[in-house]
Amino acid sequence: MSTYNEVLSQAQSLTPDEQQQLLEVLSALMRDRVTTQTQGSSERLPRKNLKRWRGFLPYRVDALEFQLQLREASW
Repeated sequence: MSTYNEVLSQAQSLTPDEQQQLLEVLSALMRDRVTTQTQGSSERLPRKNLKRWRGFLPYRVDALEFQLQLREASW
């Protein structure tokens, strides 16, 4: 935990521009890690039977129209 506190202390001493740059780099690192973990877990999981969902809706649904209908119904 001392390493974390050291890094946090150093990050607090950075200029706002440097903090923004650090934030962007850390965000990219986390996105890559999450993407890698997600890809790894999806390779281990069995494939879902997608055919059973075919024909679930009687027709193609316009997403925007569907949202508007939901909002009107909730008023």
